[in-house]
Amino acid sequence: MAGPLEGFRVIELGVWVAAPAAGALLADWGADVIKIEPPSGDPARTFGRMLGLDPDLGVAANPPFEMDNRSKRSIVLDLGTPEGRGSASELLSSADVFLTNVRPAALRRLELDFDAVAARNPRLVYGLITGYGLTGPEADRAAYDVAAFWARAGLADLLTRPGDTPPFQRGGMGDHSAGMTLAAAVCAALLARNRTGKGQLVTTSLYRQGAYTISFDLNTLLMSGEQIAIGRREAMANPCMNNYTAGDGQRFWIVGLQGDRHWPALCRVVDRENWLTEPRFVTARDRYANARELISDLDAIFAAHPMDHWAALFDGEPDFFWSPINSLDDVIADEQFHAAGGIVEVPDGMSTVPMVASPADFSATPWKPRMVAPALGAHTDEILAELRGIRIAER
Repeated sequence: MAGPLEGFRVIELGVWVAAPAAGALLADWGADVIKIEPPSGDPARTFGRMLGLDPDLGVAANPPFEMDNRSKRSIVLDLGTPEGRGSASELLSSADVFLTNVRPAALRRLELDFDAVAARNPRLVYGLITGYGLTGPEADRAAYDVAAFWARAGLADLLTRPGDTPPFQRGGMGDHSAGMTLAAAVCAALLARNRTGKGQLVTTSLYRQGAYTISFDLNTLLMSGEQIAIGRREAMANPCMNNYTAGDGQRFWIVGLQGDRHWPALCRVVDRENWLTEPRFVTARDRYANARELISDLDAIFAAHPMDHWAALFDGEPDFFWSPINSLDDVIADEQFHAAGGIVEVPDGMSTVPMVASPADFSATPWKPRMVAPALGAHTDEILAELRGIRIAER
């Protein structure tokens, strides 16, 4: 068995990242995901060119598209024509799931909105990602995740240090989060269908996903009227929850969230057990009041030795929690990342291509990728032949 969703058919009408990311998760987990593309293709096929990658690199010419479209089949349909819409309707009539992030108004024009599709296939689970939701004055507003997730939902503001300009989001962060949410919602709706026999509309939005991502902050403001202060490294209220730099320039984060538990461990690894009785630092409140001085002292101590020295001491203390601040090269070289299944080998003809794995595993129904992302329309004839076979069988 190739994943827990083997035997389920998913039709994807997705552009760029959000819905295709959800489709990629379901494909990884074994579903037969058929990607409907216009004759010009999903615009995400241009990511590699936008990144300046050499088009002669083959699969490596467009890594973002490969990540979100592996193990799918591609069919080209011109939904501006009656024939194209008819084929899409036929595909959906026997599908288990429909995934899309096309705007609702456009879906209505194509007669691919939930009401129209559910009338033809009441067992269908219809998964929709929008920018801002299905109701309200901006329900049909266009959005990328940089707008709805990053900027409007508050993430950019929360991560902006006073006086600085907002930081830039990395590509697809909100899209991938929303895609995971939609994939989970689709699976829940499939469970409900097993009980009721009926499909349903399941939705998420980039705006809601962004708000949920910072819900510690947003819910604190909502319920208490107070905002959680933005952390400043040189004056963190809890110096045991802070980042520091070793003598060789390598950075790391110590994670002493529980002061009474983690403060003694920090004192031991830096050989300052006298701090346990030092009046400036005895209690969490004392350390808060003298945070700048304590952080300055720790900066000087950590700067005296390279990272390897500190890593050995940190790992020898069971109650000292920490992590290196890895670069992308560090992550790829990290033995634990590979041991935890972070990389998957995706079949590409007679060879394989390493890619980042989707972040869930199943003990009884393990998944594995089946192929790299399809060329535009690579499976059009194959899928149309399957539709013809269904028509003949129904006669």
